[in-house]
Amino acid sequence: MSAPIPVTILTGFLGSGKTTLLNRILAENHGEKIAVIENEFGEAGIDNELLRSADERIVEMNNGCICCTVRGDLVRILGELAEKRDAGKLAFDRVVIETTGLAEPAPVAQTFFVDETVARRYLLDAVLTLVDAVHAARQLDAHEAAQAQVGFADRLLISKAELAEPAALAALQRRLTAINPRAPQRLVHFGEAPLDELLDLRGFNLNAILDVDPDFLAGGHHHHHDRIGALVFRADRDFDGARLQDFVGGIVRVFGDELMRYKGVLAVDDLPYRVVLQGVHQLMGASPGLPWGDATRASTLVFIGRDLPRGIIEEGLEKCLRRT
Repeated sequence: MSAPIPVTILTGFLGSGKTTLLNRILAENHGEKIAVIENEFGEAGIDNELLRSADERIVEMNNGCICCTVRGDLVRILGELAEKRDAGKLAFDRVVIETTGLAEPAPVAQTFFVDETVARRYLLDAVLTLVDAVHAARQLDAHEAAQAQVGFADRLLISKAELAEPAALAALQRRLTAINPRAPQRLVHFGEAPLDELLDLRGFNLNAILDVDPDFLAGGHHHHHDRIGALVFRADRDFDGARLQDFVGGIVRVFGDELMRYKGVLAVDDLPYRVVLQGVHQLMGASPGLPWGDATRASTLVFIGRDLPRGIIEEGLEKCLRRT
């Protein structure tokens, strides 16, 4: 079996610039063939003339990219693409899925974990979320899906920043950080961003570095009542592994539907290596990370979700720490 095919999910609210960014990726001279899946197409697609009348169609374009419109089952279309690739009927190196602007990306991401066939053939690389600097504040206020798109992101790409007032842009960036402190932010102008900041990010890799600004809520009160937000827990004592496993397992069973992403780099039971924990809703996994060596042992956990039970999580994690 060949190496898993990397997949990038491109999401963002209506008008945020997803198609502009996608066209920019396709036009770049990167030497790769990219299969593009639109899980719902509208008036403007990758190639409107090719896709306008198709309920479901695979089109190989002049630049070697493959464009699919999908109204049916994502599992099925991914399977068909893999079969055609294996048979030599289609050639592509990676997949980009552009989601509809009104949808949460979670069901698409979960596909790569809950379906065994898809998980064997594909590797979910990262979720990229486009944010419209001019309209995002109102969208975040009015649409929980917009908050979910931010919360699920591995990287936030802010479009139309040149059209926003500097103070409004700064306020938006603080709000985005409060919702999702683990996702780096980048301003993009008409989809211009280095490809190495868009592809092969390994945002879902258990061994990816967890880097969260400890002062991410500093500099002002967060007065927005976003249902989706982040909780960051830090500790300088090792966790008791058995207690931690029981507690996090219980949290996931009870609150898993509301837990969008959670990830931690942990010191556990005096183990000589970091323990990396990551989950999506009820799907959770852990693996050995880098050795501690001479580094100071410490743990950082980030939970991003809807109406997080902060007190329960923080108190429970405190009780999971070793006393000596």
